Amino acid sequence: MDLRELRYFESTYEFESISAAAKHCFVSQPSISAAIQNLEGFLGEPLFVRHARGVTPTDGGHRLYPLSQQLTGQARSIKQVFQKKSTVKPFKLGVVPALGASRMSHLLKEIIDSVDGLELTLVDSEKRQCEARIISENMCKPNEVFMPFWKDEFMMALPPGHPLSFKKELDYEDLDGLNFILRGPSFVTRTLMNVIAPLGIKMNNRARVKTVEYAVELVAAGVGAAIVPNHPSFFNTQQLVLLPIKGMRFTRLIGLGYPRDSELDAVLNSVIEICKINKSDSCK
Repeated sequence: MDLRELRYFESTYEFESISAAAKHCFVSQPSISAAIQNLEGFLGEPLFVRHARGVTPTDGGHRLYPLSQQLTGQARSIKQVFQKKSTVKPFKLGVVPALGASRMSHLLKEIIDSVDGLELTLVDSEKRQCEARIISENMCKPNEVFMPFWKDEFMMALPPGHPLSFKKELDYEDLDGLNFILRGPSFVTRTLMNVIAPLGIKMNNRARVKTVEYAVELVAAGVGAAIVPNHPSFFNTQQLVLLPIKGMRFTRLIGLGYPRDSELDAVLNSVIEICKINKSDSCK
């Protein structure tokens, strides 16, 4: 058992997906699988249950996770103790809401770790001046460079056991009277509403929320359906049925935006490189 294996285990536990953990750790899926198998052999019990949509931690996995965090956290602390103090480098990063707390926290940690002395401040991407912004493509301004690195596909999430969950895709007629969790402001939701309204189709709005995380938890609780990005970071603790809507494909490009006339200093260059490293396969 070594720290590298524990870090791979932690990523798999957090994403509940070997493929997502491999992307996050910048290694191959076999490397993640081999590390988990080594840990399971060392501990003498399984850490995950494998299934078609990913993995689910076992009781052993739940018990190992906090212990693993203590060990890897102590290892990082040792490194920090012996690092020389660096000059503070302030950097304001604008962030659009609804990108997923888990996914964003991993990205922001990599940005912070990439620059010694970096003091990162997150600000509203529309209301505050900042050196760079993580935004959707439609928010990019004419004077900005836009570098896409994530591509989200939106689907309808249904509660477990929902009568429509057996279908491969939803028809517009399936949405009539469907209990729905309205997430806003959302361009995708507005587009769907504009399409079905002339057809006389109306969903039954049961709740209004601002974040994807709240929407996912309400879907899991059986309150209703919701339009959400099909990305594993939004479903760390829930296994929901995700279905496309026939004839409609909702996608969103997320990227780094920064002024064309910006001086590419060490900090901005580092932020650009981290975003490139985290570029999803769908954007390559």
